[in-house]
Amino acid sequence: MYASQWFLTLFTAKFPLCMVFHITDLLLCEGLNVIFNVALALLKTSKEDLLQTDFEGALKFFRVQLPKRYRAAENARRLMEQACNIKVPTKKLKKFEKEYQTLRESQLQQEDPIDRYQRENRRLQEASMRLEQENDDLAHELVTSKIALRTDLDQAEDKADVLNKELLCTKQRLVETEEEKRRQAEETAQIKEVFRRELEKAESEIKKTTAIITEYKQICSHLSTRLEKQQAATKEELDIIKSKVMACECCREVFSKEGPLQMPAPSRDNRNSELDEEKDSLKSQLRELELELAQTKLQLVEAKCKIQELEHQRGVLMNEIQAAKNSWFSKTLGSLKSSTGSTSQPPSSPKDGPP
Repeated sequence: MYASQWFLTLFTAKFPLCMVFHITDLLLCEGLNVIFNVALALLKTSKEDLLQTDFEGALKFFRVQLPKRYRAAENARRLMEQACNIKVPTKKLKKFEKEYQTLRESQLQQEDPIDRYQRENRRLQEASMRLEQENDDLAHELVTSKIALRTDLDQAEDKADVLNKELLCTKQRLVETEEEKRRQAEETAQIKEVFRRELEKAESEIKKTTAIITEYKQICSHLSTRLEKQQAATKEELDIIKSKVMACECCREVFSKEGPLQMPAPSRDNRNSELDEEKDSLKSQLRELELELAQTKLQLVEAKCKIQELEHQRGVLMNEIQAAKNSWFSKTLGSLKSSTGSTSQPPSSPKDGPP
């Protein structure tokens, strides 16, 4: 009543797994006699508790209290040690087996043959019904398996078709992407070459312009120095002329005491005419110098404008190159994302149907 579960389930029905693992290991090593050893060890360790209970209490003890006692690994280990120390004689077990077989045969001989045949017939009918039910179950399982396999096969074929189409599309996109990459590389190389030439041209023009500006600055500096020197020399000459004129009694009236030139009298002599001509010559030289200075400044402004225009062109070229690189990178990334997204899409719904 209690030991049948032990023998049929190898103590897995109630006892913890740590103990069951030990029993299974011993069973594989030493054979079926280990089951008797463990059962005897359980009865021996629970002897005092079993003697204090009645029949119902003993059954409850085997069902509830005894498995709880061996939840601890230490208790299970001690039980295994005790079971290994118990020696069950093999000859005695064989003797018990023979006695049981003899008793069973004597009971069968004393039994009415009709009852025995009826019981055997019922047993065979039950076995036949069980086999028929198993046959029906196996047939149903076979049909179900065929349907499932056919469905899986259809799904696999549909998925293979979809994957083949996606593979062809991916290969086509790969070829197009490689062609686009090659074209973008050629365009980038051409743009780099154009930019390099334009940059070299701009640098050479900047160098020329810088040299021209430096030369213009030197010319302006020389002209300014020359103008200052000429103005100083003219002033000295005018001072000398003025002092000489003031020393002359005839020409004293031409200049006032403050220094401005007075209107000459109608009776101006040749000397005054020479002074006027020299003065006009100096004024014309001064105007020419001022005009030359203005032209130099204008050329300097034009050179600066040209430099700014070249810098603007260089900035435009740099922006175009960067835009071309970004466009190629975005196109390549977009094509890769689209190919990845199309590959990760689920296949179309499979067709259903019996085989």
